[in-house]
Amino acid sequence: MDLETNELKEDACYVALTHDYLNVNSVMDRVRSPRAGAIVMFAGTTRDNFGGKPVKELQYSAYNPLALRTMLSICKEIHTEYGLIAIAMVHRLGTVPIGEESILIAVSAPHRQAAWRAGERALEDCKERVEVWKREEFEGEDGVWRANRDGAKGTFTS
Repeated sequence: MDLETNELKEDACYVALTHDYLNVNSVMDRVRSPRAGAIVMFAGTTRDNFGGKPVKELQYSAYNPLALRTMLSICKEIHTEYGLIAIAMVHRLGTVPIGEESILIAVSAPHRQAAWRAGERALEDCKERVEVWKREEFEGEDGVWRANRDGAKGTFTS
């Protein structure tokens, strides 16, 4: 493990947080198997707008030890429930420019239906449960912290 990556691996489940550029092929290779009839890859990318406002970039932060444990727990649950061969989830931290990936999820399964369903479930569970937060930086105005959910504003209490 390099200094920019935090990762956990257990059985056929791999999770990581990194400040590095995400590589689709390396994540797919983590789930590749001769037993797999399907590999499904999800790549979440930074888009250039939100709610009609031009987005400059996204910034992600996490409480790494807890986020990694939660990610691994999600992967293990989904691995068992869908009968997967393997699952990998990698989330990028720090600044993610427009058009670059902030999350990659790869699943392999004997059949495509299980892979499709498991991939979607992994993303939804990650957004709902993993301790990752994002700040949307807009052109010409202050950024907004959001929970890592589609459009949900984050709240801070002291």
